[in-house]
Amino acid sequence: MPLLDPTLWQDGPTLTGGTAPVTEPATGQILATLDLAAPADVAEAAVRAHAAQRDWAGATHPERAAVLRRAGDLFATHPAELRDWLVRESGSIPGKADFELHIAAQECYEAAALASRPAGEVLPSEARRLSFTRREPVGVVGVVAPFNAPLILAIRSVAPALALGNAVLLKPDRRTAVCGGLALAAVFAAAGLPAGLLHVLPGGAGTGAAVVADPLVRVVSFTGSTASGRLVGELAGRHLKRAHLELGGNSALVVLRDADVEAAVAQASWGSFFHQGQICMTAGRHLVHASLYDEYVERLAARADELAVGDPYREQVHLGPLIDRAQLERVRGLVEASTEQGAKLVTGGPDRELFYRPTVLAGVGDDTPAYTEEVFGPVAPVRSFATEDEAVELASAGPYGLALGIVTRDAGRGLDLAGRIPTGIAHVNDQTVNDEAVAPFGGVGASGTGARFGGEANLGAFTELRWTTVRTTPGGHPF
Repeated sequence: MPLLDPTLWQDGPTLTGGTAPVTEPATGQILATLDLAAPADVAEAAVRAHAAQRDWAGATHPERAAVLRRAGDLFATHPAELRDWLVRESGSIPGKADFELHIAAQECYEAAALASRPAGEVLPSEARRLSFTRREPVGVVGVVAPFNAPLILAIRSVAPALALGNAVLLKPDRRTAVCGGLALAAVFAAAGLPAGLLHVLPGGAGTGAAVVADPLVRVVSFTGSTASGRLVGELAGRHLKRAHLELGGNSALVVLRDADVEAAVAQASWGSFFHQGQICMTAGRHLVHASLYDEYVERLAARADELAVGDPYREQVHLGPLIDRAQLERVRGLVEASTEQGAKLVTGGPDRELFYRPTVLAGVGDDTPAYTEEVFGPVAPVRSFATEDEAVELASAGPYGLALGIVTRDAGRGLDLAGRIPTGIAHVNDQTVNDEAVAPFGGVGASGTGARFGGEANLGAFTELRWTTVRTTPGGHPF
């Protein structure tokens, strides 16, 4: 029986929010029909999750770790089936889908190691008592995940939260609810996760708000746009709960005077055009030394023209479709507004249906919309700088602070320059789009509330630090 057999999707309480088609953006074909969660369904799921979490938190750490290891193995041993859903539902090319599956398995293995690590420490005390701290599960965690890397951006919260003894309410984007939600539920069920611990609740903004506001949800992990993240943070704050926010970006790729232009362009092409530019870390601003600018623009445009655009399930292509019509119109609108304000369209533009050619814009400035805003499409705006101080100023400008790439023949020089530009992630001699399960991930400013995902950061995110003291006999009144 297939791991993702649609007849097994509703293994749990019936969702009452109506139905929606699961649509393939490359063709418009309906792949399946999805049951949606209404806000009332969130409350019921939270009650069930809260009840199931007590026993799960009491399980031994080897028991929890074993489930996470088996889940990782399932991601590794069912690649074809899971890959097809990522390709068809989210518009990923097969290589990007394979990358998501690899990271999903690694996230599970890393989470399995977390199960035995929420330790504490013994503290000195002025009184005659044992004083110590310990980390305990928060209880129920709400995870709200987006469409662009649906498997990675869900599993990196779901796996560590479960490993540390929590239950999870997962609200995937309804456009990628199978590969970003139901696939996870199927994998964890097959891995032996006890019933009631993971609830998948596809729906719209109202469903997401219900997850954030539910009194049984104590921590929220949100990945999405900065505008939506502000609303999530405000709502969580009103309910006095922690919200970990991984938001948008407009990351700079800085090409210094001594850079190898051919190597820089190879990195730049990946950084801007990978997954049609629908990545929060995408290189959205190419800052190139003036002495290399013309050659860089020419080579990047030539590389863009070589990239094939089409249906990633039926053709061998470099770029698939954008996720839907609204996203296509946003990209088109930002590029058109930019050219109207004086930017030069060197190559690219709309192709057909939901496909958009990799696009290079030259002559951009402070007010160019595609340069100042997060496009979330395959668009590379290129701007020149004269000095390193100017590069720092340009790269630091704007509200975002997610990722940074610097290309130079002098790695030490690049590292020094990175230290002057405030971002949560920095890569010297690499482009901006990178992810590893062992690494902290997060941005500053409008890009989020700092590094949370990855390694030790997950311990603080999904546990509470509790202070405990023990006396051998009851203490008296101190004064």
